[in-house]
Amino acid sequence: MASIELNKQAPDFEIDDFKSNTIRLSDYKTKKNVLIVFNRGFV
Repeated sequence: MASIELNKQAPDFEIDDFKSNTIRLSDYKTKKNVLIVFNRGFV
């Protein structure tokens, strides 16, 4: 697993959303804040 340092630029990555659309962090580079939530599913 890669580590992330404080005050460093986040590495670009891509992930599929709940509709199977690919989303890249770089798509939001003009935004000031980005919130990413990883849902682990229901137990």
